[in-house]
Amino acid sequence: MEETLGFVDIFWSIFWLFLMVAWIWVVISVLADVFRSRDISGVPKALWVLFIILIPWLGVLAYIILRGDRMQENQMAVAKEAHDAQREYVRGLVGASPATELEKLAALKQAGTITEDEFQTLKRRVLAD
Repeated sequence: MEETLGFVDIFWSIFWLFLMVAWIWVVISVLADVFRSRDISGVPKALWVLFIILIPWLGVLAYIILRGDRMQENQMAVAKEAHDAQREYVRGLVGASPATELEKLAALKQAGTITEDEFQTLKRRVLAD
């Protein structure tokens, strides 16, 4: 007799596939954070990697509990570094320094293109970078 796949079988297959992909994602994220962390030196990094590889469920759970808050801080720091590097690269291409940008803003203000409030807002933004 021939068996066919029912809706429940397909649902469970998709569910387990989702869990497997999510698990792989979590393990890769934790391992990437271990290597990215600047506050962990060589030996503790090696121990974390071994712990995660040898006892994955417990290793990942322990890492997330003990260092979960630092994972987000590390990710934000990497994103900020990439953003700053991209901003400096673009500024290098354009050749605009904050002084040049302020001169352009002053010219726009004198021409009446922007208001005093807009000028002050843009000036703060230029000086903050």
